[in-house]
Amino acid sequence: MKSPDLQRLAHIRDYCLEIEKTINRYGRSFDAFDQDADYQRSVSFSILQIGELSGGLSPEFRAKTADRIQWGPMKGMRNLVAHNYGSMSREIIWETAVTDIPVLLAFCEEQLREEPDK
Repeated sequence: MKSPDLQRLAHIRDYCLEIEKTINRYGRSFDAFDQDADYQRSVSFSILQIGELSGGLSPEFRAKTADRIQWGPMKGMRNLVAHNYGSMSREIIWETAVTDIPVLLAFCEEQLREEPDK
């Protein structure tokens, strides 16, 4: 049985993969993202879910990995998407999707590989 933190990381990884799949489906350009509300909602929802899941990671895990992942801003991004969706900057969402999500995905995969059965 995996620890609760690793279970959450597996779900975070899955949402990162959803974002990657969505970007591959709709196109790797901000213009495509900016012009398609479905594209925006899909990516935004996954970012919201990642932020929600990250807030449930144990304080010990977040502290242990804080030098690699900024957990606080991730939860903050969730709050921005959830509460300011209509006015949320599409540029920020896009930048998060193409810059931060691949780093988070690699981190999750590394953590899950290192401790597959804990």
